[in-house]
Amino acid sequence: MSAKKETQIIAIYGKGGIGKSFTLANLSYMMAQQGKKVLLIGCDPKSDTTSLLFGGRACPTIIATSSEKRIAGEEVAISDVCFTRDGVFAMELGGPEVGRGCGGRGIIHGFELLEKLGFHDWGFDFVLLDFLGDVVCGGFGLPIARDMCQKVIVVGSNDLQSLYVANNVCSAVEYFRTMGGNVGVAGLVINKDDGTGEAHAFAEKVGIPVLAAIPQHDDIRRKSANYEIVGKPGGRWAAVFEELGLGVSEAPPLQPKTLTHDELLDLFKGEDVGRDVILTPATPEEMMGAAALERESLEIVYETA
Repeated sequence: MSAKKETQIIAIYGKGGIGKSFTLANLSYMMAQQGKKVLLIGCDPKSDTTSLLFGGRACPTIIATSSEKRIAGEEVAISDVCFTRDGVFAMELGGPEVGRGCGGRGIIHGFELLEKLGFHDWGFDFVLLDFLGDVVCGGFGLPIARDMCQKVIVVGSNDLQSLYVANNVCSAVEYFRTMGGNVGVAGLVINKDDGTGEAHAFAEKVGIPVLAAIPQHDDIRRKSANYEIVGKPGGRWAAVFEELGLGVSEAPPLQPKTLTHDELLDLFKGEDVGRDVILTPATPEEMMGAAALERESLEIVYETA
């Protein structure tokens, strides 16, 4: 799927809770104030991408609205699912309730509905897709696998788990490039940067730029918790999101070099990741608490002719 040729479609990935929605709400707001026409699409079943943008209010999701309209024998209109604030257009794909369906299939269904609503004909400068990065099923990898976006941005922090997810996203991009794909990684956004440097080291190792480092600061935390936009022109944190907006616009899609697990661990101090732990093989006797009995194999052996 692709929108108009001049539209940049960018998928943003990161570990759940790392701050993708915070980053995207402020980024899209800043870009809109800079004169860009921006569409923000939440592709997380939690449907919380647009919450900060709309001051904490929940946005009706495309999937739920489609279901309600179908039952009523009506068609979904763009005004039912897309809303605006200060020049930013935003919508949520949504997903199934917990335990009642596959989130990845919900993503696929959601994009099929977007096509029916005219996605190909929309005239945006940027379409930003917010994807959950620590889920590996196909639906969440759709933009990378099907060349639905030109580039990917990963959001991480100076912790092992978020960089593990970022590395997995780089691995997916690297894999689909070998299969003929064109999507690349434009860079890393470091959120809650405490200055310890692991995320910067990760970006250098995999060969992608740091597009912006959003500091760990109580003012940002409090305002975000109160659903306030901090990425406003002239505001205290404006320069951070101006820099990020420029990076998102101009950074080329690159092929990253995925790190091995040991290379990822090497970014951290040994005492932080338990490098002194030895994998000791378990024995059948230990598992059973008694002497292990020899049992006949259930394997079927076919005689060759």
